[in-house]
Amino acid sequence: MRIRATVAAVSGALALSALALPAAHAAGQERVPAGNSVSKVAHAAHHPGRATSSVAASGTPYQLNATFSAVKVNNGKNISVGTTKPVNVPVSFTLTHGTEVDIHARDFVAAIELYRGSSFDNSVYAFDSAPATCTDTSTTVATCKSAVIVDPAELLSEDAGSWRAAAFAVAFNGQDPSKPGDLSKVGVAVKDPTNSFKLQRWATLNTDAAPEPVKKGKTITVTGKLARADWDDGKYHGYADQPVKLQFRKKGSSTYTTLKTVRTSSTGSLKTTTTATVDGSFRYAFAGTTTTPATTAAGDYVDVK
Repeated sequence: MRIRATVAAVSGALALSALALPAAHAAGQERVPAGNSVSKVAHAAHHPGRATSSVAASGTPYQLNATFSAVKVNNGKNISVGTTKPVNVPVSFTLTHGTEVDIHARDFVAAIELYRGSSFDNSVYAFDSAPATCTDTSTTVATCKSAVIVDPAELLSEDAGSWRAAAFAVAFNGQDPSKPGDLSKVGVAVKDPTNSFKLQRWATLNTDAAPEPVKKGKTITVTGKLARADWDDGKYHGYADQPVKLQFRKKGSSTYTTLKTVRTSSTGSLKTTTTATVDGSFRYAFAGTTTTPATTAAGDYVDVK
């Protein structure tokens, strides 16, 4: 299994331009939560026990006069990730703040963190959004948008399942974001959690009905395979012992009806038989699980003579 470890804290300039740190897989390295000098300040302020050497400094951050509302992650949908392509997850929120808070300062950052774990304080692993772009709707309210890049190269299969989101803002007020010297001059606001969702391993499903054409009353054999992404080795493997529906759509109809439910084999394979009656298309449909999204195969048309 590939094991992930975060690299050292980014420089102050990079911390303000992109929150997500690159990570590396290497044998023997400890798998630790993703982070950066900005989000680590938020974590340290929210829970002193999470402080790290990258934010070791004197003083305690003050409570920033800012709150979050209307937080949206991926437009309210679960997030499904394959084996190679990073997924761009849109996030947005409303930021309400005091008039003394300059949300457009170069060293002010508001962002969203997606994490697996019981809380922002106790995340197992996390992805941070880029600094949000905020547009004022009044002197104290702004609508903010950003995105989180979820890269399958940074995931392990055990990461699939329930995740949460938290919102945080950090006003450095002239302190170096990579290593603030006086944390008492740094303002931090955190809202946790803001959302919950499923991070899922992308699934594939296919259908093949044979023979084609077939005589009326004869047997049709319908095969297929259900597979899902494995984030440990970057490949797709069969999803074993899962219920999958065999469906049929009569020629000229727009509706599929379920004929039976078939369970996948130990390798994710599907095989069943049915009787040829009329022209139409067969397909397999999988309802999904907590760790795997629903998927439906394309229909395979059979001409009945």
